[in-house]
Amino acid sequence: MATWRRDGRLTGGQRLLCAGLAGALSLSLTAPLELATVLAQVGVVRGLSRGPWATGHRVWRAEGPRALWKGNAVACLRLFPCSAVQLAAYRKFVVLFTDDLGHISQWSSIMAGSLAGMVSTVVTYPTDLIKTRLIVQNMLEPSYRGLLHAFSTIYQQEGFLALYRGVSLTVVGALPFSAGSLLVYMNLEKIWNGPRDQFSLPQNFANVCLAAAVTQTLSFPFDTVKRKMQAQSPYLPHSGGVDVHFSGAVDCFRQIVKAQGVLGLWNGLTANLLKIVPYFGIMFSTFEFCKRICLYQNGYILSPLSYKLTPGVDQSLQPQELRELKKFFKMRKLKSKKPTL
Repeated sequence: MATWRRDGRLTGGQRLLCAGLAGALSLSLTAPLELATVLAQVGVVRGLSRGPWATGHRVWRAEGPRALWKGNAVACLRLFPCSAVQLAAYRKFVVLFTDDLGHISQWSSIMAGSLAGMVSTVVTYPTDLIKTRLIVQNMLEPSYRGLLHAFSTIYQQEGFLALYRGVSLTVVGALPFSAGSLLVYMNLEKIWNGPRDQFSLPQNFANVCLAAAVTQTLSFPFDTVKRKMQAQSPYLPHSGGVDVHFSGAVDCFRQIVKAQGVLGLWNGLTANLLKIVPYFGIMFSTFEFCKRICLYQNGYILSPLSYKLTPGVDQSLQPQELRELKKFFKMRKLKSKKPTL
């Protein structure tokens, strides 16, 4: 299982590649649950039998099995730029929140992570909007043929600002997300009855899943409104399938509560929560396997199938330092083999 601590034995490119591949695989294998979540949030399934299984079965019968992965290609493509922006922003925020002694509090660290995630989401927001549009459309009668066609069509028909419709909910939703993260962190020692630095890998995995469940539940109403705003368009059949009519974010909240009650803001939460454990399980295990391959290529371990360390290799060395050291000893060995007169 992946610990997700920064490992100095990997290069920045290797860390980004491992995270990207792990994210793409976990997204792809849980895409049907994401589809059920988005359709429930937008309101396409209103008046029909609900639940992830019923939604998936209905989409399968109407549009074919490939429809269960609508929008997944866009979601995977945005991972790499999103991860790169988030990593760069996180480093900047950590420097900003670090005190004169070089220390940073846990709350500041959580805030840095939340703000970095918010920045990366805002920067790559048009791809998230396009993913929602691809999910709600009918694959047999598509309005958009892919990422570039969707971007061009939305820009020409609705203007550039339409690509950022609902982005304010991302900013506002970061507040309950950060609060939920802090709430979980402050109670971890009480939950496990032990210090944080002694948590096992299964405990850390459970902590991540618990934090994801709490934070996503708290911020879910904002995500629901965001999805409705993303999907709504006068150029799409049935206005994108949105089940309420509204003129803005605040009005959308009001219309949802008026038509469906307060719990209507949490439509699709079940499918979203069901996705957490397999999503992070696949992500952690894939990241760990990719990490072992990179460590093997860098010369730190004997095999990508285990963590058995290479004898005689200083594990504290950076990859570039280790390569230079190997190059030095190789040149020294070649020189020692030269015949002397």
